[in-house]
Amino acid sequence: MSKPLNLAIPLVAGTFLGTWMVSAAPQQPQPVRDPAAEALKALPVAEERPEQKLTEHDKSDKFDWKKPAPLNPALKDQPNAGRITGFDFARDPLNSDKPFATFIEVMKKESEAKPKVMDAQGKLLAARYDLTPKFDPHVKMSRGKPLCTGPTARLANGVTWEKLAGMSAADIKKAGAFPYPSLPHPLHTNGGQVFPQMQLKMFPRLQRFDVDFDLPEAFLPEFPPAIFLQNRPELGDVSRGQVVHLGNFRDLFKEIMTPVQLEGMRLLLTPLPQEEFNLTDDRKSPQPQQGVACLDCHVNGHTTAQFHLSPDIRPQDRRFRLDTTSLRGMFNQQIHGSKRSLRSVEDFTEFEQRTAYFNGDPIRPMKKGFQEIPRTNIPHMAQAQNMFDFPPAPKLNVFGRLDPKKGATEQELRGEKLFFGKANCAVCHPAPFYLDDKMHDLHLERFLDEPGDGPIKSFTLRGIKDSPPYMHDGRCLTLEDTVEFFNIVLELQLTKEEKADLVAFMKCL
Repeated sequence: MSKPLNLAIPLVAGTFLGTWMVSAAPQQPQPVRDPAAEALKALPVAEERPEQKLTEHDKSDKFDWKKPAPLNPALKDQPNAGRITGFDFARDPLNSDKPFATFIEVMKKESEAKPKVMDAQGKLLAARYDLTPKFDPHVKMSRGKPLCTGPTARLANGVTWEKLAGMSAADIKKAGAFPYPSLPHPLHTNGGQVFPQMQLKMFPRLQRFDVDFDLPEAFLPEFPPAIFLQNRPELGDVSRGQVVHLGNFRDLFKEIMTPVQLEGMRLLLTPLPQEEFNLTDDRKSPQPQQGVACLDCHVNGHTTAQFHLSPDIRPQDRRFRLDTTSLRGMFNQQIHGSKRSLRSVEDFTEFEQRTAYFNGDPIRPMKKGFQEIPRTNIPHMAQAQNMFDFPPAPKLNVFGRLDPKKGATEQELRGEKLFFGKANCAVCHPAPFYLDDKMHDLHLERFLDEPGDGPIKSFTLRGIKDSPPYMHDGRCLTLEDTVEFFNIVLELQLTKEEKADLVAFMKCL
């Protein structure tokens, strides 16, 4: 009777010890599921049936598209042996060096070049900015992410902000002293959408093999961003700390959105492979067939600073970097697109799909397999987008102005006075929504050896603390940088104290 007991003691002890070791061991982070990607994958299965096994025919070079059997032996005597040797939109990867380059060849070449590309961009950023984050001790974004303060721009030797503000545009240009030149795409030739690393960790299907995101995460918006709905303002942030995707949107919104809005959300979350987000090889992704959804870029109806190239400019050299904008407050905006006069979100949604998202060319997607969204579905997508609201601004009254009774400080009130007065901010950003639905040209060619960008629409400043970096290309990393930028460009002659007051006010919006 003693032997079973003796055996049981070490067995129980071993079980306890094993359980303790498992609980005490550091837990490995579990990979985050991406239902949109998983839905497109076939699960591996065991080879149990003869028809599953690869035959010699399956493995033969009969399927090598470079070695087709000619239709007729006489073709060998015709020009190019009867073959088309030019560029094929449906097959050739974007910017391949030679016609009919294989995707594997391009991926290998551009993957190997990627470290050099990012090293060059890193050196450029380090030369322009102090990228050491300095955080506001009091103000945070809607879900609590610390807000970086600046200015971060590096000034030319011997130049101060005060001296720079007192120089003429011609003198600044001559000295090459303007601290905020345009910010280039790290790989301008390829262009296309680039996603920050924090997003790639959750959605690896968005990873590119040719280029990575360039700005440090500290200077970017929150991930995930908060979601505020104009139809249910009393709920506050409805994201519940989640990134909305095909696998969770219905559970999050089925009781607070109408069926039409839910269908619009489904479409906004559905990957639509086309052009740079396509079923061909242009995407620069190891898995291009998975595509990109509208809300992959406008995460939670906001932005996480993804960037691409403006579609509305040619030639390629003149296209500028363009940050993804927030969809918050879309219901009250009357102009869409940084350089275009698209006057409804329905037109914008349809136009971007027809012209290959951010390329502005309808012929290329048509040649690759045009995927058109019926106009009957477009309003559903617009309905969903029009639900996204600005974050609450508890110190503002119904006219969008500061209310001292709601806790506005003396510094914030001074900043408001500057905003609507000496600083001239309200010319382009009037209350209550802090935009004017117009396009404006700052004529930056006065200060830079660059041709300038021409008119660009003004963007809303409501909730602006949630949306770094600033300007259409993200060249101003903080609100302090943005104030310095306009102090120079608009020749405002603001004092150091006035600039601080102005920033304090904008953090209330």
